[in-house]
Amino acid sequence: MSIPAGLYVHVPFCAVKCPYCDFYSNPYRRERAEAYAARVAENIAAYPAELSVDTVYFGGGTPSILPPPLLGQMLHAARRRFSLAADTEITLEVNPLTATPAALDAWRGLGVNRLSFGMQSAVDAELYRLGRRHTAAQGIAAVDRAAAAGFQNISCDLMLGTPGQTGESLAQSLAVYAQLPIAHVSAYLLSIESGTPFDTEAMRSQVPDGDAAALLYVQMAECLEQHGFRQYEISNFARPGFESRHNLKYWQCVDYIGIGPAAHSCFNGRRYAVPPDLDAFLQAPRQQEILTDEEPYTPEERVMLGLRLAEGIRQQDFSESCWAGLLHRAEPLQKAGMLWIEPDRIRLTRQGFLVSNSVICSLVE
Repeated sequence: MSIPAGLYVHVPFCAVKCPYCDFYSNPYRRERAEAYAARVAENIAAYPAELSVDTVYFGGGTPSILPPPLLGQMLHAARRRFSLAADTEITLEVNPLTATPAALDAWRGLGVNRLSFGMQSAVDAELYRLGRRHTAAQGIAAVDRAAAAGFQNISCDLMLGTPGQTGESLAQSLAVYAQLPIAHVSAYLLSIESGTPFDTEAMRSQVPDGDAAALLYVQMAECLEQHGFRQYEISNFARPGFESRHNLKYWQCVDYIGIGPAAHSCFNGRRYAVPPDLDAFLQAPRQQEILTDEEPYTPEERVMLGLRLAEGIRQQDFSESCWAGLLHRAEPLQKAGMLWIEPDRIRLTRQGFLVSNSVICSLVE
């Protein structure tokens, strides 16, 4: 029996683009958003009928900026074309300023059952330096409104290594997050991306260095676990049963379909990418898909993706000779405290998570 696929929809609109962000987005325009939603629905209709799907994820950009009827149009297309499981996880990424009582009620009515808030911090000075438009109080109020509206599966983003962040300011955010009615935290180290407004030497001088960022990461991980959030992936923590089912598909090498400019897919044994071009997406009846990998999920890729997970990689997913090679290369890394070798799996330690790229390179050399 095949594992259900995931559906990712990239919503390429933002009210204002954050200065650290390099995800593809455009200024929001109602008429372009309407054309975009119609084109997404047409692209969904082009996929095989009755394909089994059990997660839908609206990412961006700022998906919550779309009027609910447009979200409903895309969800309706998915329900008509795919065989959606009764318990399908439907995630909407949300800017706190868009989470009005009316919007929350509308999202619930559409069947959205998981919200991922771009809160980033609970410290006003950090939010200001990140170029975020909401305050800490507005972020807290938005999450509380979502819980009051009936959402039980709520996630909040938390950024680490931001300009001026210290252990004390991170502790402030963590104390707030621990008291919020949330079940999941995605905690990301800030990466200064080429071509963004943050891509300056002045900004690099304001962010914590590698050693300081590592200390912030360990502080965050230990605090979240003390409050009942289990680390299940390098950057993700969840209360039991609230892991992101959609994102797990990426790390567990399960098929997913991506629709929208800049979306990626891994489907039917090949990996594709849609060009980051909204105009091209709107003009073509079917999105252009550029083949990026003819043979995904090689053993090397399964190591790279699987070791992001706390559960690690399993012997059953590799040939006998491949697993023997991995064990041989893993032994010195275990002695160095970077990973654990167990009877049927290899998994990283917290120290290993901090230098995961180096550890993985050592394993797949």
